[in-house]
Order: sequence, then structure tokens, then C-alpha cells
Amino acid sequence: MGFFVTSVGSGKGADFGGLAGADRHCQSLAAAAGAGQRTWRAYLSASANGGAPAVNARDRIGQGPWRNAAGVVIARNVQELHGANNLNKQTALTEKGQVVNGRGDTPNRHDILTGSKPDGTAFAGPEDTTCGNWTKSGAGSAILGHHDRLGLRDDEPARSWNSSHPSRGCSDEALRSTGGAGLLYCFAAD
Repeated sequence: MGFFVTSVGSGKGADFGGLAGADRHCQSLAAAAGAGQRTWRAYLSASANGGAPAVNARDRIGQGPWRNAAGVVIARNVQELHGANNLNKQTALTEKGQVVNGRGDTPNRHDILTGSKPDGTAFAGPEDTTCGNWTKSGAGSAILGHHDRLGLRDDEPARSWNSSHPSRGCSDEALRSTGGAGLLYCFAAD
């Protein structure tokens, strides 16, 4: 296994204590599933902040290939991941090999936190697209992707796995009301 969707969020909305905390969340879930020997990274971008440069999700996750818990290839490399990948409701499994509820299921949990543009890079500018670089659980917003590739419209942005729309806030309640559960994509970087 080199890829999974987290089975649970932080319990504090989009607050993971920053990128390092999100990586620990991925590492902990992977270890509980017997895959802790790999180095796991959350697919999250971070905005430039206080002199620190922006961080691109695509640069954090290694080179691939990535397989889900069932051994199915999601993408062979970073270019394929951000192009014609094999990520959909049937393949975007949790670390336990379970399907994540999508659009039409109750509850809908298809919104996955990314803070990223479609090419896997961070947004520039002052708008909060990362819930304060993954430290907020109240006001703010984060860009979300749809693991099931379904949206309210039938266009590419609505179907984007990593950059569909912003959240209604950063709390667990706001993320649920948007259509998610504060879940992350995790990739083995080694």
C-alpha cells in the first residue's frame, strides 16, 4: 500500500497542528494498518506564511507508483496523478481497505482536504485556502477535492479529486455540512 484516504479526521476539523501533524496522522493510521514502515505524507499544500515559502502538495508525496490497500495502482508517477489517474470511489480506499462514502451516500464524506490547485500546487495570495495552514478548527476555509469524482455540476472542476471547491469553514461541523469529514489523502513518499 502506498496510498489511502484516512478513515478518520483529526477530531478538530481541519486543525492537524500544521503539515507535520497531518503527516503524523497519516503515519499513525498507516502503522495501525501494518504499513508504518513507510514514510507517509498528507497530500496538503500550505500557503506562504510569515516569510516561510508556500508548500506544494505534489512536492511532498514522493514519485510513485502508488497502490491502494487492495493493490490497485492509483497513479504511476506525479504527472499521472495530476493527469489521467485511477482515483475514484472504488479505488480511493481507506488504510483499512474500506470504501469512503461519496455523493448519494449518507453521510456524504467525499470532500477531502487538500488546499491545492488542480496541478497540486499551493494558491498564491491572501485568501485562506488551507484553514490557516492546517491549524484552524473554526473560521476560515480550505480547498477540497472529491474522491468519488462527482459534483453538483458535470464539469471538470466539480469532478476534481484535489481541487473542487472551498469548505464552509474549518470546524468538524462546517466540514460535514459541506460534504466531508476532515479526511486526507495519504501517500507513501518512499
